[in-house]
Order: sequence, then structure tokens, then C-alpha cells
Amino acid sequence: MVLAGILTLEQSSHNQLLRISRSADQTRAIGAGLAAHLSPGDLICLYGDLGAGKTTFVQGLASGLGVSDPVTSPSFTLVHEHHGRLLFYHLDLYRLGPGDLTEAGIEEVLAAPAVVAVEWAERLPEPLRRGALEVTIAFDDESPDSRLLRFRPLGDRSAHIVAGMEEEADARSRP
Repeated sequence: MVLAGILTLEQSSHNQLLRISRSADQTRAIGAGLAAHLSPGDLICLYGDLGAGKTTFVQGLASGLGVSDPVTSPSFTLVHEHHGRLLFYHLDLYRLGPGDLTEAGIEEVLAAPAVVAVEWAERLPEPLRRGALEVTIAFDDESPDSRLLRFRPLGDRSAHIVAGMEEEADARSRP
């Protein structure tokens, strides 16, 4: 099914959702669409190669949360705090080693009553990712501007988020 340029490819029995984005603007739109389903305490773990579109996705997520200030990668500062309809933290763990997490205060940020998006989430210890919504962004070999986005819930709350995204997509596809 095609929705405003966004193709929903599958919903598996594990409540995973796969989307194709054909441009950076569509990647932002998918992020903004996710934002409508988020509440304080939700954790979004982002995975993907350099340049895959993680920050672009977070820009859309922030926009959907009502953030008006520019959203850039916090590669050197580790954490950016943004204010919109919800408090929003954007983390980039690319430059962190395993021992750096405690010193950086990451656990306090994850415990805050905020939406938290973490780029390079594979560097976050697994216990800290429990319940998160994993978003993997991959290059599409068929088109240099296209990306494959896979949403995988790791808990009941994140499964509810994915179900809400699917219901919304289904409602838009009906005449």
C-alpha cells in the first residue's frame, strides 16, 4: 500500500513495521508521524550506517513533537535537549566507548520524563534498551535516495506505538 509516497511493505506477527522512504523529506515525514504516538518515557533506539538518515529521521521526530529549534547531530556534545509539546533528548553515542556511558550521565537522561532518541544505540547496554522502539534505517540498493526503515518494538509500550502507526496507515489507505 502507498501512503503519501510512503510504502508500507509488511507487518509481521511480531508487530514489526517496514517502510520505504524515497527522499529525505519522506524520512522526516515518517519521523513526524511516529511523534504523534509518543509519550514521556518513550525510548527510540536508532541503528544504521553513517549517512543512512538517522539524524534526518530525528529531525522529523522533533518536528512532530513541536520542536522549533534546529536539530543537528550531537556527535561532539553527546546530548541535545529540545522543548516542544514534550521534552525531547537526542543522543548520539558514536564517539562513546563502553566505559564512557556512566561518566556522560546517559542513565539520567534515559530516566527523564521525556522522549529520548538515541543514535548508534548498539553502544547502549542491552538492559538500558529494554522496552525501546528500535528503528533501523538502511540504504536501498535500488535507489541512492531511498531508505528502508524497520520499526521493531522491544516491549508492550513500543508494540502499542507500532500498532498505532499501522492503524493510522490503514485509515489513510481507505477511500
